Amino acid sequence: MTPEPDLSRLDVHFQRVELARIQDAALSECARFGASYAAVRVHQTRHRYLHLRDLAVETAVDQRSIGVGVRVIVDGAWGFAATSDTSPAAVRTVARRACELAARCAALPGPEVELADEPVAVGMHISDYEIDSFSVPIDEMVATLKDLSAPLAASVDHSSATLECTLETTFLADLAGTRVWQQRARTHPSYTAVVLTADGFDDMSTTAPPTGRGWEYVTGHWNWAEELASLPHALIEKSRSPSIEPGRYDLVIHPTNLWLTIHESVGHATEKDRALGYEANYAGTSFATPDLLGTLQYGSPLMNIRADRTTPHGMSTVGWDDEGVAAQEWDIVRDGVLVGYQLDRQMAGPGRRSNGCAYADSAEHVPIQRMPNVSLQPDPTGPDTEGLIAGVADGLYIVGDKSWSIDMQRFNFQFTGQRFYRIQNGQLVGQVRDVAYQANTLDFWRKLQAIGGPQTYLLGGAMNCGKGQPGQVAAVSHGCPAAVFSDISVLNTREEAR
Repeated sequence: MTPEPDLSRLDVHFQRVELARIQDAALSECARFGASYAAVRVHQTRHRYLHLRDLAVETAVDQRSIGVGVRVIVDGAWGFAATSDTSPAAVRTVARRACELAARCAALPGPEVELADEPVAVGMHISDYEIDSFSVPIDEMVATLKDLSAPLAASVDHSSATLECTLETTFLADLAGTRVWQQRARTHPSYTAVVLTADGFDDMSTTAPPTGRGWEYVTGHWNWAEELASLPHALIEKSRSPSIEPGRYDLVIHPTNLWLTIHESVGHATEKDRALGYEANYAGTSFATPDLLGTLQYGSPLMNIRADRTTPHGMSTVGWDDEGVAAQEWDIVRDGVLVGYQLDRQMAGPGRRSNGCAYADSAEHVPIQRMPNVSLQPDPTGPDTEGLIAGVADGLYIVGDKSWSIDMQRFNFQFTGQRFYRIQNGQLVGQVRDVAYQANTLDFWRKLQAIGGPQTYLLGGAMNCGKGQPGQVAAVSHGCPAAVFSDISVLNTREEAR
């Protein structure tokens, strides 16, 4: 028998939960109803959010939620129920409700649920962070944000500082014998500068991405002092820069912008539930349908997209997913061709292996197929960003993400950014403004002309990717190098808004 992991490594509140009693209450009740599959998940989330405006605290939120979800298959149909009451009696009640719901659903027309086989898993996963943010007093956090943003506040008309921290702790057990404990941290500090202009205001934010780290990220692992010192100058230059002349340009896109294009045009497009049309209510389906697998030329031969749930500090990195599938990595696009999807056990089906993409953002929500870390691979011998820029005669260099728009099949899109620099004869010649680039997914990625080397690679991402109905939020990372895309349509957003 595998020994129980050292639970003292988990959040102190979670350690007090009687997990064994919850497991026994749920699974014994599910077995009594003849469930062919049953899993109980205890899910705790700690969340802290701070917002300072002009060095004054406007918002300070510190909250903790915990609950128990029971998911079953009875007579070939799914059932699910949840509660915020962790007592064995309440857990038995929701287990019974889940089984009763499944039995009723089994009477409805439709195919029976079939899951990919999965070996039993037992163990613990603690993500790669050094300092638990929730061990740091809020007053200390506020003081640190003030100290870091004070020079910025003194240089612009208005400023803000925001910090979001999450610690997610879960326990999963199923009838087959799986028992896994997991704890993941993620953190995102962000600073914004605002200047007043003749026609309103302009703003610019730091480009540091959210990450699977703890408090240590707020004070290190990013050159905060350098970026904050450069932000006022970059913003003032932008506010005084000329408006872009619309047309077609070669684009050199920095990872702080490209990660979002990957997320929307590749990450969401290759979720298999979307590709099959099952996920349609929240942001639509996908053009990348299963009949195209193995033949669709998604991008140029330089395009290699890897999915994983293993990258250190990745926000979708786990030990196991919420169905007990071990973390792994796989190809989605290889040499420009679509070769893989993101799968949970139902999407994989019998005779195939899930690649571990089931996740629920709380105990009250059922696990659904969610995005792993999805990343564009660098050229092992590729140039640095300056080298990429040097190869462009007439173009734009794009840094930082801002707004975006993409259609309901993840095909036609438009993206803006934080800063846009004109490139002429391989040199940066100053910022321009009012820029958006527009394309469809296949045209854009087929125009991938050059990729930077590993020295240009950065792991970006989002804390708040939405999917499902009722809606769920997941954090996900996307790594990529700087890259060049040729002959892309560029709009003037000011003119388009008239």
